[in-house]
Amino acid sequence: MSQHPTTFAGENPDDHGVGWDDCATLHRRQGGGGLLHGFKAIRKGTLAQLVRAFAQIPPEERPDYMIEKAGDRQYHAHEIMALVRRSDFPLASGV
Repeated sequence: MSQHPTTFAGENPDDHGVGWDDCATLHRRQGGGGLLHGFKAIRKGTLAQLVRAFAQIPPEERPDYMIEKAGDRQYHAHEIMALVRRSDFPLASGV
């Protein structure tokens, strides 16, 4: 089976960076998804803002949460903490 590109134009999604300013929502993982999933968000903001907020959650509680970016990508605890350590992670700006 051949590998298909992940975007319409076939670009590598990593070529455009993380998208720190993309809209994102913080959810409890037990939220269940479904029709009203978007209304169950705990917090909304940019990906950078929510990654910063997530990093403030006690480590033992982090697996209970996830960040959903622009409705198409979910980040779980280990992925979010990897984002915090990236060299291009934006400095806090009043958040």
